[in-house]
Amino acid sequence: MKSAVLVFPGINRERDMARALKLASGNEAAMVWHAETSLPDGTDLVVVPGGFSYGDYLRCGAIAARAPVMDAVRDFAAKGGLVLGVCNGFQILCEAGLLPGVLMRNAGLKFVCKEVHLRVERSNTPFTRGYNAGQVIRVPVAHGEGNYEADEKTLERLEGEGRVLYRYCSPDGTVDEQANINGAAHSIAGIINERGNVLGMMPHPENHVEDIMGCTDGRGLFAGLAAHLDRAA
Repeated sequence: MKSAVLVFPGINRERDMARALKLASGNEAAMVWHAETSLPDGTDLVVVPGGFSYGDYLRCGAIAARAPVMDAVRDFAAKGGLVLGVCNGFQILCEAGLLPGVLMRNAGLKFVCKEVHLRVERSNTPFTRGYNAGQVIRVPVAHGEGNYEADEKTLERLEGEGRVLYRYCSPDGTVDEQANINGAAHSIAGIINERGNVLGMMPHPENHVEDIMGCTDGRGLFAGLAAHLDRAA
C-alpha cells in the first residue's frame, strides 16, 4: 500500500496518520506539501489528515480545498483512487466538492475532545472491511466543527444508498441524541461518495492503533485498506 499524506499549514496529525499507515502496511507514507501539483507515482491511497489548516479561517477547510494539490486529488478520485479525510480532512473534502454536505459548529458550541463510540454500518467497503457490520468501536474525537449537515434530499440519498459508514452511538450500539456528541444530522460520523472510494470522517482512528494507547479499535480501518489494496494489486 503506497500512501500519500497531504500537509497544509496548520495540519497537525500527519505524523500520527503516517505511523498508522506504516503499522498497517509496513510502508512509509509520502508527505505531500499543499503546493505540489501532482501525487507520487503509484499512489494507492491519499489521506487528508486532521488539524487546523490555515487556522480554520473563513470556514474550516475552505482555503485548503483550493490548494494546488487538491486538483491532483480530485483527478485521482475521479479515476477511482482511494481518498480518506479525517476531521479537518473531512471538512476539506466537503469544501473541495469530493463529498456532499458541510461540517458546522458543534451543537453545544464547544470544542469536544474525548473518546466516543461509533457503529460501523457496513463491512463491504474498502474503509470498513476490517470490521463487522454493526460492530461498535471506540475512537477519539477532537473538533469544534463536526456537526455534519446537508439538505434533506442529500441525507435521504446518503441513507438510501448506504453511504453512511460510521455513526455516533452509545457503547451498546444505540444511536440516539445522547450519544450524538456534536449534533450531526442522523448522528453521522463518516460518509462515502457515490462511487465509494472517498471517505470523510470526524473521529481519529489513527490515534487508536497501538496497545500503548489502551485501545486498538482504529486499527481495523487501516488493516482493511491494506488488505483491499493488496488484493487489488
